[in-house]
Order: sequence, then C-alpha cells, then structure tokens
Amino acid sequence: MENKELDKNKDNYTASDIRILEGLEAVRKRPGMYIGSTSSEGLHHMIWEIVDNSIDEAMGGFATRVIVTLTKEGSIKVDDDGRGIPIDIHPKTGKSTVETVLTVLHAGGKFDNSTYKISGGLHGVGASVTNALSKWMKVWVARHNKLHFIEFVDGGKTVKPLEQIGDCEKEHGTIVEFFPDFRVMEKAPFEHTKIVNRLQQLAYLNKGLKIIFIDEQMNTKDEWHYEGGLKEYIVDLNKDKEVLTPTIVYGEVEQNVKIPNSEDNETYSIKLELAFQYNKSYNLSCYSFCNNINTTEGGTHEEGFKLAITRIINKYAIEKKFMKEQDDKLSKEDVAEGLTAIISIKHPNPQYEGQTKRKLGNSEVRQYVNKVTSDIFEKFILENPDEAKIIIQKIILAQQARKKSQEAKEAIRRKSPFDSGSLPGKLADCSTKNSSISEIYIVEGDSAGGSAKLGRNREFQAILPLRGKILNVEKAKTEKIFENEEITAMITAFGAGVKPEFDLTKLRYNKIIIMTDADVDGAHIRILLLTFFFRYMYPLVEQGHIYAAQPPLYKFVCNKSVKYAYSDEELEQFKKEVGTNKYSVQRYKGLGEMNPDQLWETTMDPKNRILHQITIDDAVKADQDFSFLMGDDVMPRKEFISKNAKFVKNLDI
Repeated sequence: MENKELDKNKDNYTASDIRILEGLEAVRKRPGMYIGSTSSEGLHHMIWEIVDNSIDEAMGGFATRVIVTLTKEGSIKVDDDGRGIPIDIHPKTGKSTVETVLTVLHAGGKFDNSTYKISGGLHGVGASVTNALSKWMKVWVARHNKLHFIEFVDGGKTVKPLEQIGDCEKEHGTIVEFFPDFRVMEKAPFEHTKIVNRLQQLAYLNKGLKIIFIDEQMNTKDEWHYEGGLKEYIVDLNKDKEVLTPTIVYGEVEQNVKIPNSEDNETYSIKLELAFQYNKSYNLSCYSFCNNINTTEGGTHEEGFKLAITRIINKYAIEKKFMKEQDDKLSKEDVAEGLTAIISIKHPNPQYEGQTKRKLGNSEVRQYVNKVTSDIFEKFILENPDEAKIIIQKIILAQQARKKSQEAKEAIRRKSPFDSGSLPGKLADCSTKNSSISEIYIVEGDSAGGSAKLGRNREFQAILPLRGKILNVEKAKTEKIFENEEITAMITAFGAGVKPEFDLTKLRYNKIIIMTDADVDGAHIRILLLTFFFRYMYPLVEQGHIYAAQPPLYKFVCNKSVKYAYSDEELEQFKKEVGTNKYSVQRYKGLGEMNPDQLWETTMDPKNRILHQITIDDAVKADQDFSFLMGDDVMPRKEFISKNAKFVKNLDI
C-alpha cells in the first residue's frame, strides 16, 4: 500500500462523515441479537467488531498494519495506524465523535458510502456493541501527532470524556482496549487458536496488510504479511495435498458494474480477487468471501465462478479433441473434483440471503464473476497447454467415476428409508417418526451394539452398529465409497442422501451420535466418520447434528455405592473423597464390557450422559485438518506425531 494512498482524505475525515441510525439501549438486554450468542462465539465476535473497523481502514487505503494483543489480565487491545476516529463534536449528539461512535448503535463511517466504499463487519453494528458488552473500554486516538483518550465502564457509560493527553510520535491511528462484562457474557477464555485462524485469514484476504497477534498469556507473537494474497492462501491450503499442476491460476480485477434496477444506469465499483489450483484429491475445497466475510453457503459469486470454469473446460476439451461434440458434457461436479479455490469479492452494497450473511445474493455479481473468471481461466489454459491437458484428463476420469458412483447412489436411493423393509438389516430403529426428537447411535462393534440395543429407549433412540473401520473417504475414489457396506448403511438410515443432492429436510434423526471406545482405535473410527460427514454430508456438521458420546473410563465402587469416572482426574477425586475406605476400580477397555443397564446409565440416558457437539468454527481450517490427518501425504503426520507424542498420557493400544 503506497503512502500517497494513505494520505488522501486524512484531513477530510470529520464528524459530518458519521451518520447515526439508532440508539444502544437493547444490546445488553438481548446481546444474542447483535453478536449471535453470549457464549464463546459471541465473546470472540466482540473482538471481530473492533478488528473489522481497523480492516475497513486498510481496505480504504488508510492503514498498513493492525496489532491485536491478548493481555495477561484477559483484555483485548486492537491497535491500527489508520486515520484515527474523528475527535470533533458530532452535530447531532453534541458529543465528541469518538464517544458517539462508541456509544450509539449503528453510528459509524461505514453507513456513509463516501467514507468507506467497502466495509466488512458481520452485522455492521460496530464497536458500540463491544462497548455495550464490556466491563470497561479504553480508547486512544492519534490525530496529527496529538494523543486523545476516552474511557467507558459498565456497558458504555462514559467515565472520562475525550481529552487530549499529550503529543505522540504516532501521526494517526486508533487503539481500543476492552474487557468483557461477564455479568452479560458467559465466563469463558479467549481462544488463542480461534484468534490466530481468523487473523491469518484476514491477512490473506487483504494482501499487503501486516497483522500481528501478541498473546501475553502464552508469551507468543504471530505476524502475517502476504504480498501474494490469495496465491499464498492456496499454497497453504494445498500444503498437505499433492498438486496436479504447478501453476496457481490467479486474477485481480476491479470494474464498474451497473446497479440493478437503476433508472440512470448508475454503476459502482466491484473488486474480484480469485485464485485456484487443482490437486490429486477427490474433493472440492472452494471458499468464498465478501468484504472479508466467509460466505459459507456460497452465493452468486461462487455460482458465477463454477459456471465459468465448467464452460471454459468443456469448450477447450471439444476444441482440442479430448472429447467429441456429441459426448456428455463435463458437469460442474466433474470440474470441481480436486479443485482448491478462493473467491474474494469487495462490494460496496452486498445483499445477503437471510440474517447470517452466509450466502451472497447480488444478481449482478454472478454475471460479473462469470465473465472475469472466464477471461482469466481461458488465458491460462491457452498459455499453458500442457497443464490444461493434465487438468482435463483428470476431469474426464472424474466424469467416468461419477457415472459409476451415480449407479451406486441410485441403488442406495431405491431403498426408501421410510420403507422399513429397505432399512439396513443391522439397524435397530426407534418407534417415533418425529425426527425432531429422534437420535441414532453409530456404535463401534457388534458387542457394544448389542448392549446398546438392549439398553436404549426404543421410543426415540436408534442403534446402528458398525463392523470395524469404515473407508477413509479422503483417499478413496468416489465409486468405491458408495460400494462400502457401512457407508451405504448410514446413508440409507439417515435418509437425507449425500452431496451434491444432500437434503437436510429429509433427515430422519435430529442427533447423530458417534459412540466408540475410549482408545486409539475408537478415536480413529471417530475421525473416519467425521471425515465422511464433513466431505459428503457437510450440512450435518454445519447445523450441529453430529455428536460424540463420552463413555466412562472407570467404574468406582465403595460401600456398595457405584460411581463412574470419565477421566483420570475424576477418578483421583473419588479416591480423595473416600480416603482410606476400601474401594474397587474397574477400567473399561471398551463399550462391550458394559452391560445394557450400565451403558444406558452412563452414556445413553439424556439425564446423565455427556455428549460433545461437533462444530466447525472455520470450515477452511477444518478442510486443512482433514487433509492433513487423513490424506495421502504421510510425512507431515509422522512429524506431527513425533513432535506431540510427549503430550499423550495413558495411551491405550
């Protein structure tokens, strides 16, 4: 980012640039409406509201670096070298603009298109919401080498009005520090990994911007600065995969696009940055963003991209005689196999479907991305015929495999899950047809499956035993996956199909519970199942339908009193409680050692059981993890095991 870009509009950023839409009163009463929840997700969202303001300064060309600090005391500090929040008196509030921005909901520059052409922020409610949910907030603003300070407590009450506190070396910028109010938010620590993942992602999406994260609690410092932007992101995503061709297809284009339904043919500027590369896996890893927000459900930018590469591939394949005009066209599914892609749109007026901002809806974006992608990709394949040949040969093989797998899918689909005669023979179904209360246990082994069938509540609990380990879908060809007996049994039992036709509305069970032994084999089976769900039934994971049961490790008996310990620490606590009284301890090696009553009491009874819901905070990171853990490249896993083996205790093999 050039300094001359940073200097523009610095002195023109004043109180008149800030518009006020409404007050702040409701935030503390209903925080979930503004940050999603009061749990860990909402707690971290408080950080993103502040960070997004700094990123907006960078996207506007006014900032070059952002420093985020997690202090030893548990506060968060965000420091940028942007223009600094305006300090003059706001004409509508009569207060300093800094105070206005931080105490009035929806007061900010991003509601004025002349101030920020493009802005992020998940809900656009700004720093005022973070202030409303903080025990205290302190803000320092540098303007023209003068430092100003303001302080708030108890959800936005001003205790120290804005005042100039001296000169500073910093010409311009803002520092915001806050401590969450745990009377409103659930008491939980900030998570190092979650913060690192998001900040690194923001650095990839805003090339040239330096982002630093200092964790004083862990005594670590991470720094990201990617001049290559999305190209470097693709390298990172494919690091545990074997790439098919060496070149990353890349493009960055900014164009004026006509505003839909505009009577005067008005236009606005849209910027598209995209990068993609094929690898030898069988999975699509396509991630789209709009104004730095991960649109996890895709939208018009993804649609335009996929339409473009499918059309260009088919056109080139026919022109170069890889296929005949009368042959079946290569489908979007064929073209997607083994593709890793990042699509990032910067749009001044994004329209989303629903409240979650997970799916972009702007119709003009589809045509724009389609055209730009077509131009970029066509240029690439014409200039790189050898790489184009390798890509097309892989896609043709994918088409052949798809046809075979389609036959296997059709065989599964013909077994209607609502016809009891077509359900898997090993399934012990529940009696209720109400999918909102029913649940299915995926159980390791026939022995544990037998105990679970006898111990369950037949009204709402179904049992599906698995025989051994299912196929590793990360390595297997698609047609092989749908020939696997254990996988087809799950598909039929669940009733919702698999990608790309997966339909969550047809799901027969609200909870899908993985119940495996508490040992290495059990953990491996759990990972194999999660890999299958992530790759072929992603909405199950995304919408929170997948759970892992936690069986006890020990049965503890003292004076005819029976307790179950779910960890070594809990067992030691039991021992301390009884002192030197006589007791016995049974170590469970597997679920099959429990009789039906014990299995019900410890692991299946909703009143007592411990279930861990499987969630995905960051689908991009999850994709990398599954490739790393389950992919073809063995060496990184060996290095990981060698490095981390010392942290494993009480390993059962």
